[in-house]
Amino acid sequence: MTTITIAKGDGIGPEIMDATLAIILAAGAQIKIEEIEVGEKVYLSGNTSGIAPESWETIRKNKIFLKAPITTPQGGGYKSLNVTTRKFLGLYSNIRPCMSLHPFIKTKHPVMDIVIVRENEEDLYAGIEHQQTDEVVQCLKLISRPGCEKIVRYAFEYAKQQNRKKVTCFTKDNIMKQTDGLFHQVFDEIAAEYPEIENEHWIIDIGAAKMADTPEAFDVIVMPNLYGDVLSDVAAQITGSVGLAGSANIGEECAMFEAIHGSAPRRAGQNLANPSGLLQGAIMMLNHIGQTDVAEKVQNAWLKTIEDGTHTYDIFKDGISKKQVGTREFAEAVIANLGQKPSILKPVNYNKSASLNLPKYKRKPAAEKELVGVDIFVHWAGTDPNELAEKVKRMEIKGIELSMITNRGIKVWPDGFKETFCTDHWRCRFKPTEKSSIDKLNIIELLNNAVFENIDTIKTENLYAFNGKQAYSLGQGQ
Repeated sequence: MTTITIAKGDGIGPEIMDATLAIILAAGAQIKIEEIEVGEKVYLSGNTSGIAPESWETIRKNKIFLKAPITTPQGGGYKSLNVTTRKFLGLYSNIRPCMSLHPFIKTKHPVMDIVIVRENEEDLYAGIEHQQTDEVVQCLKLISRPGCEKIVRYAFEYAKQQNRKKVTCFTKDNIMKQTDGLFHQVFDEIAAEYPEIENEHWIIDIGAAKMADTPEAFDVIVMPNLYGDVLSDVAAQITGSVGLAGSANIGEECAMFEAIHGSAPRRAGQNLANPSGLLQGAIMMLNHIGQTDVAEKVQNAWLKTIEDGTHTYDIFKDGISKKQVGTREFAEAVIANLGQKPSILKPVNYNKSASLNLPKYKRKPAAEKELVGVDIFVHWAGTDPNELAEKVKRMEIKGIELSMITNRGIKVWPDGFKETFCTDHWRCRFKPTEKSSIDKLNIIELLNNAVFENIDTIKTENLYAFNGKQAYSLGQGQ
């Protein structure tokens, strides 16, 4: 028996939650339910987070949270509870199955059945941004080994449990060799631990094009945060059934399961809403807590109901659907089909002996870290890199020299092209001469010289080698 926390949410939330719980309990789910209130009422009571402290404690105690859609009031500084929950509870993995239901739901991709596994905490979504010059702002892309290992291992463990045959990694490591390169490297390392599962890597642009054109070529796709955010919506849309999709947010200790759609307040209280999205979230919850037999029974009954043509108003279509029903009646139809399987749609067959093996991250032994140079970023409104080089060379100290200047990553000195357009944001790379070395006191000397020479430095990035291997990018064209 597993105790779960539920929140019925706003709008259609209470109706679809009641329908979902009725179905999974009828299927034999071994759960005990504790309910909390989140959403609009809590926001409007003066709590800008939309959740009370005691509700947090209930979620943290039970670890499993099944949440219906909520309404976030407009204005007033109210924060998205979804985002807050993911970050506070360390829910590093966002799982979104995207399956076509052809011929019962219209789609251009009738055999599409993929799962997007999206990293949920880092990448550009760390939200660390700065304006550095009049013309340039930056957003830091942070990719960590722990983040990569956790999300990639989850993708393979999920594939193993769900009897899926292949895991694909999408990155842009031909350009971002350090950040996306680490994600790809970790993918290859972990893939080697699962020889029974096929693995492959695609560059994100052609991979995305292939997914949109031929989604049947993919099975499970794992990606860093930004790519996963974009492509999970694309994948859900091209199935033709966005309103039927659920998602899971998985952490090392806690997990949250939900529909991907909103609270639809205009449809509230009318027994019209389709509970399928939240039901899909609940099925993922059952798999997560090891009740795969119940999850399989519910999913197959749901597929049978869709196949029978018993549809709510949002997916009802003359000539395909046979019976239009309300929320409660749809739930009753699914319950009546428990123990049955679809004959046209592909039935699911979960690996009931495979529990998710998600060990806590163990930090690797520290590498030998050597400082080998420094990039000093400069705000300068001129346009001639040679003129800037003359100024910046006055910062040099004995044994440490200016070796390169780039603008937006492109090498413009030495031997730059006059055709290269330059902004007012310049990276000036200083490296020790062949018989010298560099330390952090040297960097302070360089910066002191910049002050003396009236050069506007805006940031520094130390250049390192780890275990003797260069750990920074070259300038484009270098």
